[in-house]
Amino acid sequence: MARIIAIANQKGGVGKTTTAVNLSASLAAAEKRTLLIDMDPQANACSGLGVDKINVISTVYSVLLGEKKASEVVCRTELEFLDVLPSNTDLIGAEIELIDTENREQQLKGALDEIRSQYEYIIIDCPPSLGLLTINSLAAADSVLVPLQCEFYAMEGLGQITQTIRLVQQELNKRLVLEGILLTMFDGRNNLCHQVSQEIRQHFGSKVFTVIVPRNVRLSEAPSYGKPALLYDIASRGAQAYIDLAGELLAGGSHG
Repeated sequence: MARIIAIANQKGGVGKTTTAVNLSASLAAAEKRTLLIDMDPQANACSGLGVDKINVISTVYSVLLGEKKASEVVCRTELEFLDVLPSNTDLIGAEIELIDTENREQQLKGALDEIRSQYEYIIIDCPPSLGLLTINSLAAADSVLVPLQCEFYAMEGLGQITQTIRLVQQELNKRLVLEGILLTMFDGRNNLCHQVSQEIRQHFGSKVFTVIVPRNVRLSEAPSYGKPALLYDIASRGAQAYIDLAGELLAGGSHG
């Protein structure tokens, strides 16, 4: 039965999709059957895996609205053990269309029940907001991984997401835990990065992953080639960081 991990932070630009794509690819490279669900209407996770978001016939949108089963929409990727449930801009309309649906927060969870046994890991790339798409993701997940950019406003955003996790735990999904906090975009030459990293570790202790994802050109370039970093340049520091993150997940189980 798959472990479902939502990758969420309502702040954009913190390395959320980069983490979703590269963690999924690294788990797949470790021969764990993995499904990446793109819950962001921008569909950047699809692009990052070379899935043509313009020409996909069905997306997670049809699944949320109950028009298709998840198994009918899943696409293969270049990696043998990695599938993706694609997205496109249609998903913007899902939040509005779901408003009158009964159990609207549980649509994704219901859809995943059908395919959960086929995978060992299901990774959900949440949109950078706390709307109905993110709530659906958190209601379906076992845990939340929060990517956090090493910058001044990081702590502020963290307060909001931990509050949201608490609300979802109370109202929709009692088993939801914090998988861990992942420090991203770390620049070793920048004192502030070290300061933020230290503060987060003091505050959250073992909830913070040991791995830190560096700022890395190869990691930024990879999506434009439609490849995760380990297929683009496995020797790059960025690719290695996500391979280590997958190792940490596999070794430690949940941080929660």
